[in-house]
Amino acid sequence: MKLQVAMDVLTTEAALTLAGQVAEYVDIIELGTPLIKAAGLSAVTAVKEAHPDKIVFADMKTMDAGELEADIAFTAGADLVTVLGTADDSTIAGAVKAAKAHNKGIVVDLIGVADKVTRAKEARALGAKFVEMHAGLDEQAKPGFDLSGLLRAGAEARVPFSVAGGVKVATIGDVQQAGAEVAVAGGAIYGATDPAQAAKELRSAII
Repeated sequence: MKLQVAMDVLTTEAALTLAGQVAEYVDIIELGTPLIKAAGLSAVTAVKEAHPDKIVFADMKTMDAGELEADIAFTAGADLVTVLGTADDSTIAGAVKAAKAHNKGIVVDLIGVADKVTRAKEARALGAKFVEMHAGLDEQAKPGFDLSGLLRAGAEARVPFSVAGGVKVATIGDVQQAGAEVAVAGGAIYGATDPAQAAKELRSAII
C-alpha cells in the first residue's frame, strides 16, 4: 500500500518545506485544493521539479470542463488529478481523455457521494485510475465520525481505491486490511510537531 501526504498548507514555500521533510517516507505528494487555489498551479510545478521521483497529485476537485482542467494540471507537472464523483460522466470522461494524452491518471474523488460503491464502479468503468473514498475536513469534524463507512465502501466496490479522512497511525492498519491501494494522511502529518517523524511512523505501520 502506498502512502500519500495531503498538503493543506497555503503557500508554495510551505509546500516545498513540508514535501522536503516527508518525501523520504511517502510515495505520493498531494497538493490540496486550498493550496492550489491560494498558490496556483505553479506550486504543482515547483513540487514536481523538487521531487521528480515522486507521484505528484493535484487535488483539483474538478466539477466541469474535465478535459481542459486536467490538461492544465498535467501540463503543470501533475501525475494524478482529481475529478469529483458528483460530476457528470462526460466530465470524468473528458479528464480521462486528457490523462491518456499525457500518459497520466485521473482519480475520482467520492466526497459527498451517497452511494460510493455504485459510483466507484462507474468511475472505474469511465477510466479512472482509482477512486478516493473521502470524508472531508468538515465531515470529519462531526461528532462520532470514523473511517468504517469509507472502508466498507472500498472493500465492497472491488475497484482500486484510496482512503482519505482522518487516517493516522491508529487506523492505517484498518485501511490496509480493507484493501486500499493508497492511504492518504493529511493532518496526521502536516499538523504534527515533527512531520518527518509522523510520516516515518505511518510508513512503519504499513505491513
